[in-house]
Amino acid sequence: MQNLPIADFEYDLPDEKIARFPLAERDSSKLLVYRGGRITHQHFPSIVNELPKDTLLVFNNTKVIPARLYFQRATGAQIELFLLHPLEPSTVIPVIMEEKHSCIWECMIGNRKRWKLGEVLEKELKVEEETVLLSAELISAEHSLVRLSWTNEVRFVDVVQAIGKIPLPPYLKREAEESDLETYQTVYSEKQGAVAAPTAGLHFTDRIFSALNAKGIRREFLTLHVGAGTFQPVKTENALEHRMHGEQLVITQANLEHLVATRRIIPVGTTSMRSLESMYWLGVKVIKGINQSLSSGFYITQFIHQEYTKDELPSKDEAFQAILKQMKIENRTEIVGETQIMIFPGYQFQVCQGLVTNFHQPGSTLLLLIAALIGDDWKRMYAEALATNYRFLSYGDSSLLLPQYPLNI
Repeated sequence: MQNLPIADFEYDLPDEKIARFPLAERDSSKLLVYRGGRITHQHFPSIVNELPKDTLLVFNNTKVIPARLYFQRATGAQIELFLLHPLEPSTVIPVIMEEKHSCIWECMIGNRKRWKLGEVLEKELKVEEETVLLSAELISAEHSLVRLSWTNEVRFVDVVQAIGKIPLPPYLKREAEESDLETYQTVYSEKQGAVAAPTAGLHFTDRIFSALNAKGIRREFLTLHVGAGTFQPVKTENALEHRMHGEQLVITQANLEHLVATRRIIPVGTTSMRSLESMYWLGVKVIKGINQSLSSGFYITQFIHQEYTKDELPSKDEAFQAILKQMKIENRTEIVGETQIMIFPGYQFQVCQGLVTNFHQPGSTLLLLIAALIGDDWKRMYAEALATNYRFLSYGDSSLLLPQYPLNI
């Protein structure tokens, strides 16, 4: 395994540079534009003029669920559940969200030592004026598995909306407030299931979308349900020894049809970028006969791009057409799988020509992705952003990264 010292991707982020609350207007943030090595400073509405006219912007339309659930033991001790991954009756998040009886989740459990195996905790809640009794049972201490069951045949998504709290990133160091229910969602969020927002999209508003439409810049929406692992720090000295988290990816036939023959694809957010590149590698697997059927899903491994030589790789369109062909054979309009892909310096992008993103934590896999796109210039870019008082992390300011120069705008 090659060595990629995580120390090379550290920088000093003063606490006062972290944006703990959003701006009053979503689209009033700063916008750093990196264009082939040149850095300029704008405000977010300027993105309309900075994007090439033939751009297809790709957004992640996942919606954050209030994934923190709180129960109380008879002793008074509070138990916190942070929903991570559904296991039964399905591992598919959209299916679990519609479940009306019970489900099993892998969770992070706060105050775990106080909760006994098999002990059932209960809580009453209101769902559309109905009183619902929600029960939580610890069924595996080793794997932190919890069975949740409830009365009245209401949907699980309605249960968590009624009882849960939005799981803000730990680096914000504050409890979620009522306003976060709106501000920590993109205006286009739709598919319930994420435990973290695709925050690069928080800057977009209907006003920005109207301006993009007027310029002829197209939009596409796909779904990657962002997991808690997105905040997991790299704790290994060699970044490549870090185990990437897996996240559920939903691909539609329409997504693929719109991406084929599109030359300039720019994702909004690292989750959209990881999704697009994962879709390419799924196409490679289909072409190679590795993913012969899509009915049972797919899995994109962390280092999949190291499994093939450049000479044996298809074009982006060939890869997407292969998935389309297989979906049509299987009469499927949508497929669901998981991606663990890790993008780091040396990765050759197969789909994306740029990126809209916020400013990320030191020593994170997200920063590795930025370095893969613009090389060591990330250091200069971040230093300039800090020097000019940009706001960092989830509720912070934005950047538009266009590594190729010149671009035909």
